[in-house]
Amino acid sequence: MVTSNPAPTVSAALRILSFMAAQQGPVAAVTLARSLGLPRSSVYRLLAELTEQGFVLHFPELRRYGLGIAAFELSSGYVRQEPVTRLGRPVLATLVDRIGESAHLAVLVGREVVYLVEERAPRRPALVTDVGVRLPSHLTASGRAMLAALPREQVRALFPDASAFAHRGGPTHTYAQLRSELVATRARGYATEDGDITPGFASVAVAVTDRSGWPVTSLAVTFEAVVVDEARRAELAEAVRRHAEELRRRLFGA
Repeated sequence: MVTSNPAPTVSAALRILSFMAAQQGPVAAVTLARSLGLPRSSVYRLLAELTEQGFVLHFPELRRYGLGIAAFELSSGYVRQEPVTRLGRPVLATLVDRIGESAHLAVLVGREVVYLVEERAPRRPALVTDVGVRLPSHLTASGRAMLAALPREQVRALFPDASAFAHRGGPTHTYAQLRSELVATRARGYATEDGDITPGFASVAVAVTDRSGWPVTSLAVTFEAVVVDEARRAELAEAVRRHAEELRRRLFGA
């Protein structure tokens, strides 16, 4: 008997779980369908299966769905195994050796980025992107790179109004500004940041995506803005892109 290819269904289920993980609380099925561009009937069917397997909890009084204990167990296993950290550290070290600038890996958690690894180049100043530090994703090159890889509906769900845009003493950002920045990021293939986190320092970053195009981490380089001209920044961005592709190959294969 010939069976259909399960890959689209698996992809949709993973997108549902990823979307739910980025929310502040349980969400309605209609919200999932609308935000992810999936048929409502498919969403209900997948939610039923995910609930049966323990990855999703149904709150009937609220008519909403949240992550279940099986999703927590997966995340705990991920923390124990640290695949991004283990595979990313040598790639990051090679990049720093080749370009002579400091670099780091980060992941997107809700509206923030969390830094997993930092590799400081010799004779370069310490950065705020130490391991475990959280920063607003829309202000960092790492965050912008990963946000640019997300569906537009997901970005909008993360930043529904002005209160979602945390700032660090600079001007308040808007969704229109963020959308424009993400469009530019996708067009050039890498994200930039100049002085939004630390005055005098700039960064370039590239997202590392899985086989479905979902961002799992980002690789970024930070440097003193005044001593790095545009030509050199382009060179750094290309080096980051190459090493991000190498990390993607290590994580997901050719």
